Amino acid sequence: MATTGTETFESTSPADGETIGVFPRSTADDVDRAVATAKEAYAHWRLVPGPKRGEILFRFARLLEQEKDALTDLMTHEMGKVRAEAGGDVQEAIDITYYMAGEGRRLYGQTTPSELPDKWNMSVRMPVGVVGAITPWNFPIAIPSWKLIPALVCGNTVVLKPASDTPALAERFVELLGEAGLPEGVVNIVFGGGSSVGDRMVRHPDIRVITLTGSRETGVKVLEAGAETLKHVHLELGGKNAIIVLDDADLDLAVDGIVWSAFGTTGQRCTAASRVIVQQGAYGELQKRLVARAEAMRLGPGWEDDTDVGPVINKEAIEKIHLYSEIGRGEGAKLLTGGEPATDGDLAKGFFYRPTVFADVDPQMRIAQEEIFGPTTALIEVRDFDEALKVANGIRYGLSSSIFTRDVNKAFRAMRDLQAGITYINAGTTGAEVHLPFGGTKDTGNGHREAGQAALDVFTEWKSIYVDYSGRLQRAQIDNLKPGA
Repeated sequence: MATTGTETFESTSPADGETIGVFPRSTADDVDRAVATAKEAYAHWRLVPGPKRGEILFRFARLLEQEKDALTDLMTHEMGKVRAEAGGDVQEAIDITYYMAGEGRRLYGQTTPSELPDKWNMSVRMPVGVVGAITPWNFPIAIPSWKLIPALVCGNTVVLKPASDTPALAERFVELLGEAGLPEGVVNIVFGGGSSVGDRMVRHPDIRVITLTGSRETGVKVLEAGAETLKHVHLELGGKNAIIVLDDADLDLAVDGIVWSAFGTTGQRCTAASRVIVQQGAYGELQKRLVARAEAMRLGPGWEDDTDVGPVINKEAIEKIHLYSEIGRGEGAKLLTGGEPATDGDLAKGFFYRPTVFADVDPQMRIAQEEIFGPTTALIEVRDFDEALKVANGIRYGLSSSIFTRDVNKAFRAMRDLQAGITYINAGTTGAEVHLPFGGTKDTGNGHREAGQAALDVFTEWKSIYVDYSGRLQRAQIDNLKPGA
């Protein structure tokens, strides 16, 4: 979308500083224009039959499949993910698009009997209007698909503000929607920071829904600003996820789960396992195995096939992660490995941080309470299962959780008692499937969910419809027939 301003910004690779592209820095006026375009397009798009909207999205899913290799390669350069994970990011967009496209032939409501004779009752889902989607850089194809695809199949139009670290991927995502046949103006993209572009979106009276994935601090500001115009606000915020490892666990499997959950996406996931709560009997052995695995991981650019851990997104991220390493040392935690940037050879061109493991961590230390968003995990020793549950729940967040055990009774108690929107048994804390709700409890969000049927609730409003074919005025609760009359 053309911009009224003259400023631009570059997207650069976090692995080596390569320039990916130059993009316009949108202004508040650009947001207004984008919203006006989306509002105008909504008048037509909401009337397109749901199955036809779904057909366009099916075509989009096929285009994503055709472009998967190219999008994967672009993601390894612009965002920094290793190739396998970048491909998984694109695949998640493919999966949710196929899933949600099918909703075009469902979008179920309810029919109910009336309490009055010759009367028909039903409820239907109605689109809300213009949706403002604010997306992060860590899942630059998957998360836009979680927001845009259900919004579109329900009949809404969208203004998308992607993260400034991954504009090229967002731009290509929107281009492919157009190639699939999405009418012009149904999705509009603006680039820029939250203080100008994002704030205008949140306060714009014609944006009826704001969906944000970001930090808790940003989420609170969005919720407060959105209240001025009584927006529907959907927030997917932070996490401080725990993996519990009991004495009876399969330690090889547990270490596999911890490595994937703590160091996958270089720890830059809201579902990352930044805490590992270990029962006393397994604590020493798990430490040794985890450190060995962490130190064997190869750091490098995501596009190199033998890379295990890619870069973090930018210089600010490196500084924040390292600050937490210093905090951990200062709090008295024992640094087992990592705790420093990696600057050997070509790694000095990018933003690389060594996989970091702290041991002897007290549950109340900052590194056990605050989201770091990097390749850092904290080992916490506990006496028994009950203490493990208490420690796992003793944080402000509640997104994902995990337990490794062979005891089915403890597994079921964990399913019931872990305060999180997601619980895994004998698996890590990451890897959501698109047909189940995704989201968390407590400070992780404000009660909404992405993916699955629950996503439709974010982008629709319920309408109750009564059809009275009695030919006379009937007053519910007043003219009800008495039983047996």
